[in-house]
Amino acid sequence: MTNEQQRLQQTGWKKWGSYVSDRQWGTVREDYSADGSAWDYTTHDMARSRAWRWGEDGIAGISDDKQLLCFSLGLWNGKDPIMKERLFGLTNAQGNHGEDVKELYYYLDATPTHSYMKMLYKYPQQAFPYQWLIDENARRGKHEEEFEIIDTGLFNEDKYFDVFVEYAKAGTDDILIKITAHNRGNEAADLHLAPTVWFRNTWVWGRHDYKPTLLAEDDRTIRLHHEKIDVQYLYQEGDGQLLFCENETNYPRLYHVTGNTSYPKDGIHDHIAYGSNTVNPERKGTKAAVHYKLSIPAKGSATVRLRLSDKQAASPFADFDTLFQTRLAEADEFYADIQSTIKDEDEKLVQRQALSGMLWNKQFYSYKVQQWLDGDPASPPPPPERQNGRNKNWKQLNNDDIISVPDKWEFPWYAAWDLAFHCVTLAMVDPDFAKQQLIMLTEEWYMNASGEFPAYEWAFGDVNPPVHAGATYRIFKQDAAIKGRKDYEFLEAVFHKLMINFTWWVNRKDSNGSNIFEGGFLGLDNVGAFDRSMPLPGGIRQEQADATSWMAIYALNMLHIALELASYNKVYTGMATKFFEHFMYIAGAMASMGDVKHGLWDDKDEFYYDQIRMPDNKVERLRLRSMVGLIPLFAVEVISTETLKNNPAFERRMSWFLRHRPDLAQLVSRWSEEGKENKHLLSLLRGHRMKKLLSRMLDETEFLSPYGVRSLSKKYDEHNPFIFCQDGVELRVKYLPGESDSYTYGGNSNWRGPVWMQMNFLMIESLRKFHYFYSDDFRLEYPSRSGKFYSLKEVGTMLAGRLLKIFLKDENGRRAVLGNNEKMQNDPHFRDNILFFEYFHGETGKGLGASHQTGWTGLVANLIKMKNNP
Repeated sequence: MTNEQQRLQQTGWKKWGSYVSDRQWGTVREDYSADGSAWDYTTHDMARSRAWRWGEDGIAGISDDKQLLCFSLGLWNGKDPIMKERLFGLTNAQGNHGEDVKELYYYLDATPTHSYMKMLYKYPQQAFPYQWLIDENARRGKHEEEFEIIDTGLFNEDKYFDVFVEYAKAGTDDILIKITAHNRGNEAADLHLAPTVWFRNTWVWGRHDYKPTLLAEDDRTIRLHHEKIDVQYLYQEGDGQLLFCENETNYPRLYHVTGNTSYPKDGIHDHIAYGSNTVNPERKGTKAAVHYKLSIPAKGSATVRLRLSDKQAASPFADFDTLFQTRLAEADEFYADIQSTIKDEDEKLVQRQALSGMLWNKQFYSYKVQQWLDGDPASPPPPPERQNGRNKNWKQLNNDDIISVPDKWEFPWYAAWDLAFHCVTLAMVDPDFAKQQLIMLTEEWYMNASGEFPAYEWAFGDVNPPVHAGATYRIFKQDAAIKGRKDYEFLEAVFHKLMINFTWWVNRKDSNGSNIFEGGFLGLDNVGAFDRSMPLPGGIRQEQADATSWMAIYALNMLHIALELASYNKVYTGMATKFFEHFMYIAGAMASMGDVKHGLWDDKDEFYYDQIRMPDNKVERLRLRSMVGLIPLFAVEVISTETLKNNPAFERRMSWFLRHRPDLAQLVSRWSEEGKENKHLLSLLRGHRMKKLLSRMLDETEFLSPYGVRSLSKKYDEHNPFIFCQDGVELRVKYLPGESDSYTYGGNSNWRGPVWMQMNFLMIESLRKFHYFYSDDFRLEYPSRSGKFYSLKEVGTMLAGRLLKIFLKDENGRRAVLGNNEKMQNDPHFRDNILFFEYFHGETGKGLGASHQTGWTGLVANLIKMKNNP
């Protein structure tokens, strides 16, 4: 067992971590407007002057697990109009493809206990182009690419600083900090570093009166006093100047009224950038920085060292380098164990950065909806409109936890289905944290009383695909493989809550009890011709192939969990029966329902489609070949004869059901035909339909991209768009391999062509499950019409290879994810720093959308593991 694995079994090592958000401004939590315009209520310009109510943001920030004390990087190149304390980006309205961070930064390394972490921020030596980025993106339309900071040319002559921030823990409350700034240019350049420590403001809202303090003990020591924090000292090495102010709002600047202090939150900023007399001469407050004025020679570097500690030390830096090297060596040891079967060094690099990004994107997330709706005693009451506005039905939601978020700038909040995929990756390095995250979402103070899971803070009542059960069972198995024992207590706890959520789906999203579901949005943004989250007029209902498939998948996952639990407590046998029968009814409904002979399956096109049901029960199919129609492939599980023998009551009831419903048994299942090694298949697809669906998916003129499975068939080009007429309005959908040209659902993501990692991951898993039943005897043409045939498992492996081509170097040393920017492709200070985007161009593999979405895109780490552990 490695040293890091030992720490994972000890308490306290996760108390401190990368829990500070990259963006607090523009979030729902900080919005107290009447109309819910969160992006306008708090802005980047306001952020340096406003004390936040619910959390804190910063660059490379760390905090304790209740975010009472924070530390992050501040810096200024002497030319910017403002000091750089937080990452800049565009709002949803400013970006031509929605909100978008406009900075270059990379999460390079991390261990699961945060015993070692490393982050890189690239800072131009010229004035940061705030207005240029705003203006150029405003000029560009939906049909043009986003204008990024790398496109400004500010990095072309290497006139920038690479600022590395590293943390190493000497103990649970003893953190070594090393900041190294490299001048990549050919001329000497000045840089102001201002590492900053501050207390989250918990004292001005009228709920808690206690106010902590920071004060200078001497020129190199800041003393910290907080009744709930063990860390008591910030030591600095060198000649940095200690500066102090209060973490309180600058009311005169923002609201033109008198404030509570002469040294508000932006006092240090104003002093460094403008020379203002805005820092406390008594050297005390609730926010402090150590200000270093560095002159860094051409191609040279400068390093500053600090230490946050619970110990008084006469020589706090005596053991600094030794401890740092030890923690780095232990991080290497930990990943060497994780990557023991991987031979390719580039695969190791990509996987380690993917996992590190997952660990960096943990965030302290506080949002107590009842308090948010009502306002705080010491603050003006919120406008009355908010009582009938966003999240009004989620008053029980009381979040105050460390949560895995998709991206701490673009999505600094959790999303239900994203989180499930995060946990599948996080379980590779920290199964206990993954299990805790899955349990957390099912707690009473997260779940709605109705049984619904919260989707995300912009609309907790939106519906995400129900993938929680699948993640739970995967992580149960991963955890058992790592630890050598099964955690039935975890599985049982989540299963009970999932039953409530399953019932919510059945009661709320199947309006006429037909087992055909109407999930709505389901996280696929603009996948259809119209906004699927909006109700259709005149009693028209959209019956969805993806919603119905997700429920079939849900039933199968619950069946598997129930059978697993029944192996140690037979009371769960009845639940296994329930979910088996529910799957069969859903599968039957998909195949043949009402007045449509073949249900959601279209015999002519041999594909699954959504359909619209009119009030008179007539049906119109939406013959748009998208990812929606491939999701039925995910509904597959294999059950062994041995499992049935261990659950005789379940087998008897199942056999009775199949005898009395031969229509369902023959239509949707291969149950009566044992596969090799006495296995049975449960699937929405028999062999013929599976082959037809896969032949479309593996057709390079339709779904199969050089970099994975596209989210929309390529057949819908400029000359052949899908057209749907609604109320006299012609709606068109065409293949868009890159960014979206649609404003549907905010217009900031695209399901009309790009490759999405999480959907491809589920596809590969499904192919492996089908192979487990059919074995090598079942051969499939790959790609379609190529004349080359492979087993289903081999097809899954080759599909994984296409996805890995996005990140790994090709024969010319280029990474598809980085696009055509020659600086990023060839420069040694860029080319091996990986960005894990939200989705990927369907033709080139270029990264698109949120640039640091090391959430579900972190699944690339699982694919590398899968490739090297066949």
